Amino acid sequence: MKVVIFAGGLGTRISEETDARPKPMVEIGGKPILWHIMKIYNHFGFNEFVICLGYKGYVIKEYFMHYFLHNSDITIELGSNNIEIHDTNTEAFKVTLVETGLNTKTAGRLKQVQKYIGDEDFMLTYGDGVCDVNLKELLAFHKSHNKIATVTSVQMDARFGGMDVGPDGEVLSFREKAKDESKWINGGFFVLKPEVFNYLKGDVADMMWEDEPLETLANDNQLVAYRHRGFWKCMDALRDKIELEDLWKNNQAQWKVW
Repeated sequence: MKVVIFAGGLGTRISEETDARPKPMVEIGGKPILWHIMKIYNHFGFNEFVICLGYKGYVIKEYFMHYFLHNSDITIELGSNNIEIHDTNTEAFKVTLVETGLNTKTAGRLKQVQKYIGDEDFMLTYGDGVCDVNLKELLAFHKSHNKIATVTSVQMDARFGGMDVGPDGEVLSFREKAKDESKWINGGFFVLKPEVFNYLKGDVADMMWEDEPLETLANDNQLVAYRHRGFWKCMDALRDKIELEDLWKNNQAQWKVW
C-alpha cells in the first residue's frame, strides 16, 4: 500500500526555518520531520511513498538522491572517481518524488499523483505532523466500514490552563492544560479508496483537499473518523518545532514507535 505525503506548501507560519528549505525538511533531532513521518509508516510495514513536491522541492529530491551515501561508510578513489560502499544504515524506502507545482493547493496535488497510485487503497498524510497512531489498527478500521475515506481525528491540547471563578473573583478550581474533549480535528493519517478521485474532477489546482472534497465526502456519508487519543503534534509554527525538538532530546518523543 502506497503512502502519499503532502510536502509542497510554503510554510509561511514557520518562515524562520523555511527560507532555505521546505517545511518537511525542517529537522527534529538532526533529521527532517519528513523522515520521522516515513519512519512511523515504515515501522508498520508501509515503505512505498509518493511525495507531493512544490516549494523548494529540489531540496527534498537532493536529500533522497544522496540519502544512501550520507548513511553509508564509503571509500572514494579521487583519481578514478570509484566509490566503494561499506557498512550502510539506511531504510528500505521506495520514494516517488512528484513535482505538483509551486502554488498548487492540496486537492490539486493529490489529483496529480493519481497515476502513481493505481487502482488500490492508499494512505495520505501531511508532511508536518507526527503521532503514535497504530497504522495497522487504522487500516483494519478503514476496511471494516467500507467507506471511501477514513481520517484520523485527534483532540488538540489547550494552549492555556483553565479556571472556574466565583462571583467575587475567588478561584474555585484550576486546571492545567488539557485536551479539549469536546472537539475532534483533522489529524491527517488518512486511508482512502481510489474512488476518492471521483471527488477531484475538473481543475482542482486551486482547491484545498480539506474544503470541498472532504466536505462532499462527509455529505455523502463516505468519510469516517478514526478517533486517536494518543500523541499527535503538528509543526505549524516555530514554537511547535522547539517543543518537538525538546521532546526528542529528552527521550519523550512518543511518535518514535520504531
